[in-house]
Amino acid sequence: MSGLLALFDLDGTLFLTHDPLSGRALRATLEEVYGIEVAANAPDNVEHRGLSAQRIARNVLHAAGLSDTEIDPRLVAWCSRYAEHYVELLAATDTSNWEARPGAAEGLARLEAAGVRLALVTGNPQPMARARLERLGLARFFPAGQGAFGCDSEDRIALLELARHRAGDWPTERTAEIGDTREDVATARALGIHSIAVGSGRSDLAQLAGADALVADMNGIVRALLGLGAG
Repeated sequence: MSGLLALFDLDGTLFLTHDPLSGRALRATLEEVYGIEVAANAPDNVEHRGLSAQRIARNVLHAAGLSDTEIDPRLVAWCSRYAEHYVELLAATDTSNWEARPGAAEGLARLEAAGVRLALVTGNPQPMARARLERLGLARFFPAGQGAFGCDSEDRIALLELARHRAGDWPTERTAEIGDTREDVATARALGIHSIAVGSGRSDLAQLAGADALVADMNGIVRALLGLGAG
């Protein structure tokens, strides 16, 4: 097992378009499952960048006055309902303006041809992430049964570990995370895996300074990963 496992974030890394459907689905399903009124500007009014769907929901529910004791029993069921409702909304939505990171398909194909193993680690629930990948034309690069998603755990470190486990307990020293937020960098560093940070406009570049490589585009991601693979 000498190859490299590349764990790609989705929002801000491969998918660059703001998608208001996620906020609409989150608010509607939190109100449905928890029977509370959610602020119109949620989740933007709480910390959400780089976090899993369940952690974002917890932050929104805290802001609405709920305690962890009230949140915990329904959180996993909420996450499934959130994904389901998002996919329902997406089915009736024109996404012709959606943008993948320029060169994403070509870059992923280069990595695949070079023997880099690709998986997705995202805070999106799996049905939501895969629906987005289908619309972006990138789904073929990320096989089912691999990676980790926002309904698998609240904790991003746990998601990275789950993705390594699903890849056959891939060695940490041959694993890299590619993301665009300080949380992506911090979790990779905490686990001792390689961190590649890519600019997206969502984070101050200074916040990404702890990454092993800081790149500007898909070509930079590919070069950094191929460099690790050759090491």
